[in-house]
Amino acid sequence: PIMADRHQTARKQLDQLFLLDAAVSLFLGGASLLSPHGLITFVAGGYNHNAHEALRLYGCLRIAVGWILFHIRSVDDGRFRRSVCEALCICYFLQSAAVLRAQWTDTSLTSGGGGNGDASASSRGRWIHSVVMCLLVAMGCMYGRFRFGKNGDLIKIYELPMTASRSIR
Repeated sequence: PIMADRHQTARKQLDQLFLLDAAVSLFLGGASLLSPHGLITFVAGGYNHNAHEALRLYGCLRIAVGWILFHIRSVDDGRFRRSVCEALCICYFLQSAAVLRAQWTDTSLTSGGGGNGDASASSRGRWIHSVVMCLLVAMGCMYGRFRFGKNGDLIKIYELPMTASRSIR
């Protein structure tokens, strides 16, 4: 009974994490997709059509991820839930590494505005990068806890004797 309670608690926590991630993904995806030109100008210190298009495309991906996470909560397959946690853990860590690299290699952040004289855009960029990086690392750690915590045993996998031979694949 204690193991069953632990697995039920972990299941509820993972479902809450999926719901939180889904809600945030749907919100940020919608906001990114519908972002006005003025927001891009404010954040970047000038309008860049390619950056705006990339933001909108990223918004579409976040909406799709949010939709998937919202519906995955009803899936009982432990192996599938582990795979999703593992993929999201890796995805969030890779995103945080990309943001860190962008911060290190962005000459506008080190030269006070990248030649356009907008030092305030540089400080906004540095602040936004730092916050985003911390949030991405936190999300990666939360998914990593479910996938790798307790030797990967937080997500219970139930196997029937007949399916055990197929699980070797």
